[in-house]
Amino acid sequence: MIRADAFLLSLVVISALGVVAAQHQSRQLFSELERQQARARALEVEWGQLQLEQSTLAAHVRIERLARDTLGLRMPPPGQMIVVEPVQ
Repeated sequence: MIRADAFLLSLVVISALGVVAAQHQSRQLFSELERQQARARALEVEWGQLQLEQSTLAAHVRIERLARDTLGLRMPPPGQMIVVEPVQ
């Protein structure tokens, strides 16, 4: 009888240790998940900022001003422009 009780007690202790280990691992994984979700939100914000910056840098007016000021380019007079239309 004592052997059966000792055996059952050891099974209960092993089971309890398994539960504690599983809960600990679950908490660690949940903490890691929250960290990664926060990182993903920060990356989303940064991506939005980069898209806004790209659209600002690629604005037609900015490119035209840089071409005129930095490179000394100018628009040709209307008589020198040739419009090429695509062949269909």
